[in-house]
Amino acid sequence: MQPSPTPVILVHGWKSHPGIWKNLIAELNRHSIPNYSFSHTKMTDASPREIALALQDYLRTLRTTTDYSGPVDIITHSMGGMATRYLLEVIDSTDREILVRQLILIAAPNNGSTMAEIFNHPEHGPDVRRTLAGVFVPYQYDPAQDRCVQGIRIQGKETAEVKQAGLREDIIYRNILAENITQNPDFFPHFQGKTWSFTPEGGWQQTFKGDGVIPHTDSFLSGTGADILPRNAKALNTDPIRYCHLHLPTNPEVINRIIEYLTDPETTPDFICP
Repeated sequence: MQPSPTPVILVHGWKSHPGIWKNLIAELNRHSIPNYSFSHTKMTDASPREIALALQDYLRTLRTTTDYSGPVDIITHSMGGMATRYLLEVIDSTDREILVRQLILIAAPNNGSTMAEIFNHPEHGPDVRRTLAGVFVPYQYDPAQDRCVQGIRIQGKETAEVKQAGLREDIIYRNILAENITQNPDFFPHFQGKTWSFTPEGGWQQTFKGDGVIPHTDSFLSGTGADILPRNAKALNTDPIRYCHLHLPTNPEVINRIIEYLTDPETTPDFICP
């Protein structure tokens, strides 16, 4: 008898919604993988810690209602990854109440978010916010009033706590990232196909090694597995915007890679993060 598939928990990102998982859910259902979507859409003024606590409550309730106490796989997008890691590595670091087999992080700001940081920058911030108004941020957006963005800044409180806590040795970490490998300006036209990146020296640069919002340097978790998509540069010729940050959860190549990990946890990642 084949063992039952490990249930999957889906956690969306900042100012997003569970609807982003529609295509993935269809594939999960096709493979008979139980799946549950955690929504924090109504937590509009919440910090990453508060979102993490809400996720903890959700998982506790789910365990009761489903009568399942085994490990789960968690799939996250963007800020959802940071909130989930805060729960697993900071809040649940000692008790290990939440059993996780794999944590699959799609474009997560694991080291803090350059975009959150630049939103607050006196020189670059206003231009970046105007450029992304109505696309990635609301019109007249004020990051100083956004507790979630303040928490996931590179110098944010929750970012620092996650870094200090360290990774859990009982969890397999997966990072799925995107890169504008053909340097196509249509990849993320708002920044001519590039992604803002915060340099170790405290400066700013734009790079093609990112998805328009999250540069690789934000995501790399030393010693963990990662994939950078697309694997075939031709994928950026027909519909390059499918690989930008906003569309990664619905991207067929991303979904296929996730299914590979879920159906065979022994799947080898493309590389190990430096």
